[in-house]
Amino acid sequence: MNRSGRTAAPGVARSQFFGRQRELGSLLADVGRAGLDTIAGRKAPRARVLLIAGRGGSGRSALAERLVRELADRYRGGVLRARLTEPDGRRVPTEETARALLDALGVAAPPGADADELSQSVREALAGREVLLLLDDAADAEQVDELLPEDPDCLLVAVSGGPLTGIPDVRPCTLGGMDPKAAIELLATFTGSVRITVDPQAAESVAEECAGQPAALVMIGGWLAARPKASVADATKRLRALPDDEDAPKVLRPVARAFRLVYESLPQPAARTLRLLSLAPAGLVDAHTASALGGCSIDDARTALGNFVALGVLHRDAVDAADAAAGESYRVPGVLVPLMKSLVDVHDKPSEVQLARARMLERAVRRLQSCRAVTEPEGSPAREAVGALPSSLRFPDAANAADWLRARQPALLAAARVAVEDGELDTLARRLVAALVRALAAHRGTEAAAPELYGLHQLVLGVAERRGLHREIAAALLNLGDLDAQTGRTEDALARYRAALDAGRAARDPYATCRAMESVGGAHQELGDWQRAADWYGRALAQRQTRQERADEARLYGRLGTVHTYAGRYGEALRCWRAAVAGYRKVGDVPSQARALSEAARVQEYAGRPEESLHTCREAVEWARQAGDVRLQAALLLRLADTLDRLGDPAAARLHRSGAERLLAAEEAAGAEGAEGRGGAQATGAASDADVPGGAGSTGSAASAPGTAEAEGAAPTGSDVGTTRAVEGSAYEIRSGAR
Repeated sequence: MNRSGRTAAPGVARSQFFGRQRELGSLLADVGRAGLDTIAGRKAPRARVLLIAGRGGSGRSALAERLVRELADRYRGGVLRARLTEPDGRRVPTEETARALLDALGVAAPPGADADELSQSVREALAGREVLLLLDDAADAEQVDELLPEDPDCLLVAVSGGPLTGIPDVRPCTLGGMDPKAAIELLATFTGSVRITVDPQAAESVAEECAGQPAALVMIGGWLAARPKASVADATKRLRALPDDEDAPKVLRPVARAFRLVYESLPQPAARTLRLLSLAPAGLVDAHTASALGGCSIDDARTALGNFVALGVLHRDAVDAADAAAGESYRVPGVLVPLMKSLVDVHDKPSEVQLARARMLERAVRRLQSCRAVTEPEGSPAREAVGALPSSLRFPDAANAADWLRARQPALLAAARVAVEDGELDTLARRLVAALVRALAAHRGTEAAAPELYGLHQLVLGVAERRGLHREIAAALLNLGDLDAQTGRTEDALARYRAALDAGRAARDPYATCRAMESVGGAHQELGDWQRAADWYGRALAQRQTRQERADEARLYGRLGTVHTYAGRYGEALRCWRAAVAGYRKVGDVPSQARALSEAARVQEYAGRPEESLHTCREAVEWARQAGDVRLQAALLLRLADTLDRLGDPAAARLHRSGAERLLAAEEAAGAEGAEGRGGAQATGAASDADVPGGAGSTGSAASAPGTAEAEGAAPTGSDVGTTRAVEGSAYEIRSGAR
């Protein structure tokens, strides 16, 4: 799904367009024709829908692209494209298409949202944009209706095999075969005019044998172009000698015969590679995919792909500048996939097919490992490991790897789904998902890639449940719970965390168990149930103490202090914060010690002990100074000023405020200088309530409420502590932080 134009038929220049002039003119006229609502004196409630209907191979997509190019300048919002059916016949779920459209529009989609929510988000995003939306290969009216903009200034062009019954005021254009004159003109672009002129009757016969189907004509043209000495009559003779494919619908038999002619003319290695391309996930192919499937070198695969394009059995996929830098991409025509698969069933043993699929997935894993490793520092273990790989699997730099990942993301996500659905390649599936999760996180960040990560975690959960892998079940559930919690589905997150706790216990994995307990506590805290939150934090704390994990123990004391503060239990809160201070002191974490002291000072102030708060706050300022945390120093000075005002010492309060202003001004200046060198990173120059201890917040979660250690930058929770903990015996990880 993209905004860019697609290439024309193979071997045909983009500017050329054969036949369909009547159909094109009718479609263009329909755009300006008044709809039923307008005729009735009503404003149209939704976008107009133009339908191009026809069988695969009829040139319906080419006509749609030509129509889009003619209309693109009329729509200031540009052109959006999406394919609703994959070449293997799989219906693309509405949520996948909606996410892709929102991504193209630059609109963030919440991970885990359902189809209805995402469809509504697409309609809202398209409102007022005047967009031309092309939906190719629609299976039925429902697929189109779910994405139909509710803006009459938008236009939707749908390509389908039949009518879109149920969508009102659809303007249909049904395609059959091309007229003989246009069919011969198309054929001549491959053969040259001489061979047509020498035997015009043979050219007419070829057009007749192909039933005017552009896909068949392109393949016959490619076959003739590869044989300059062959006559058009030779092609006619060979076509007539081929039997019809009785399993194919009658209207598709000319395409099947043309494909058989091309296929049987190929050398055995190339023929094998071609039929195995039907295994390519989502029909998307590059040289590495073809090399792995065919068991040949990258150079041989690249040559074969070029030949397949020239023969019309493979299409170059649409590319933009970044895609081109990532390498050529191709798409297997959907009309040919069933024909290729039938050849696989005849010529390849199931074990050979599975081996080819495994090679393809293994190649994807290695490329993803290399893609992630290039983001690591020179000399790191990951870089050294990738250095041992063949040069064809490595990336020259992070930018090139990011371009490749973006261009290949649809194919990689489809590969992960196919690997999981296979059921016999679960080890490879788990490795592929793990590698894809790491690469997406490294190049896009976990927040930006959250929708894709949500789907990947669901995939690995399915594999783990099928195989009874309790550690991976726990990891997947924790990651899904984190993503649910981040998007406000706290009840769903709580259910995930409880299930993860059961899985962690079944696996006897203390890390997953502790993590799940803390996450359950975080969910209860988010729901405002302070008692249950404190109870679960206490259980997690006991586990950390048993394992002598001092840093986590100190952090959990801080979380307990937070919920006790919210509940108004200031004595308990103060004891917890003091324990947190002591814990951070033992592990030598000076910044966290300073923040914990600042929270203790806040609790003392809430408890009506301003003198003690003043003393603790001054101690916190000194530790913040030693830690070099300028923002915390400034925030604490502002809190000191507020406390001094309440104690009746305005002069001292002014001194502390001016000190805070000087610190923030110096940090802002330093940040501005650093931004010039780094290309624009900025330092914030003012303290908000969330930054200033003693700010306005009184309730909320540890992740968002002012007045908590997390809000002021204390050590983050869960696995957001700067490392990613791998689940033992697995390549899959618990990546996100506990709530």
